[in-house]
Amino acid sequence: MVEDEVDDSEVDQWEEFPVVLQQKSMEYSIKSKRSSRARYSYGIIFLITNLIAWFVRDYGERVLPVLQYSKACGDEGSECSHTMGVLRVSLGCFIFFLVMFLTTCFTSKLYDVRNVWHSGWWILKFLMLITFAVIPFFVPSDYVQLYGEFARVGAGVFLILQLVSVIEFITWWNNYWMPDERKKQSSCSLGLFMSTVCYIASICGIVMMYVLYASKTSCILNIFFISWTAILLVVMMAVSLHSKVNRGLLSSGIMASYVVFLCWSAIRSEPATQKCSPQQQNSGHGGWTTVLGFLIGICAIVMATFSTGIDSQTFQFRKDRVQSEDDVPYKYGFFHLVFSLGAMYFAMLFISWNLDGLPRKWSIDVGWASTWVKIVNEWFAATIYLWKLILPVVRQTKVMDHEETEEELDSTSSV
Repeated sequence: MVEDEVDDSEVDQWEEFPVVLQQKSMEYSIKSKRSSRARYSYGIIFLITNLIAWFVRDYGERVLPVLQYSKACGDEGSECSHTMGVLRVSLGCFIFFLVMFLTTCFTSKLYDVRNVWHSGWWILKFLMLITFAVIPFFVPSDYVQLYGEFARVGAGVFLILQLVSVIEFITWWNNYWMPDERKKQSSCSLGLFMSTVCYIASICGIVMMYVLYASKTSCILNIFFISWTAILLVVMMAVSLHSKVNRGLLSSGIMASYVVFLCWSAIRSEPATQKCSPQQQNSGHGGWTTVLGFLIGICAIVMATFSTGIDSQTFQFRKDRVQSEDDVPYKYGFFHLVFSLGAMYFAMLFISWNLDGLPRKWSIDVGWASTWVKIVNEWFAATIYLWKLILPVVRQTKVMDHEETEEELDSTSSV
């Protein structure tokens, strides 16, 4: 009788076991969706911070008289507007995401308490954000200037992370359209079509830049920038089609379009002159094209930060790890770290990488410093891409040389 009761209890436990698993699976699914939605909330916070930085830069001295009562802001609040105002807003944003990074780093499971902190507690985090946004306006200007020097380095690190993320995406996109056995003809045709479109767009971009920004022989610097970009296009295509690399035209075509875009963006960041640019110095201060370009620039900053932040898979050392049901959908620590670096990046764009200058209203990332940063960024992007193409060949050559050396040693020892 007792044995029958024991058997019945075991049967009941086995029957309840799938129900418990299903409940846990649903719970993990809800937490994962909540975590995925949370990243959009952080993206909105970052967007609002960008808009606040712009407002403080262009209108803070006139619209926010309360800044005059802070000793750190100096006379008439001049130390809390323009360049210094952007740095103070950026500092508050940086501290907020740095705290989020420190409190969510190494979170790996959905049932971790830190997952709840990342995905919830929004009222507390909102109060924390306001506190961190206000504190920098009471910090002496010398310390804010020091943060500006540090922000240059952080913005450079952000650009490197963004480049690696973009190149990894291009590699994935190329592999996605590589011909397979089942759909060899269709995928090959689509890949060839897309590579053709990318190269046509790149060539048109080169020609248009010559016409618009290098129409006169006196524009030597622009001619050099555009010509070197064209050379990079040819080199990337040649290396990609080399028999030992054999990566096709798609990845090099997409990369060519990206490099041409970086060159165009760099030349557009030059101070407007009548001899090398169709833009006039006295135009674009309040026109709708300037406003639209400014808003697009802000959205581009947010999208670049967001896309790099959720791309933690690219920067993992072990990429063969299987995703479990209770794993977090993305790495919270890396996500917040990228946003903290993004805070430094948008500060540099708003002040055109110049800590001592006076940025123009409704402008973003304009000046010779911005131009050279983007040009170096372009060259660095091409270098990383070429290295990723050559690296497998170098590794294979080393392995073959090592095997040949071992065979020679074996043969000599046998003799």
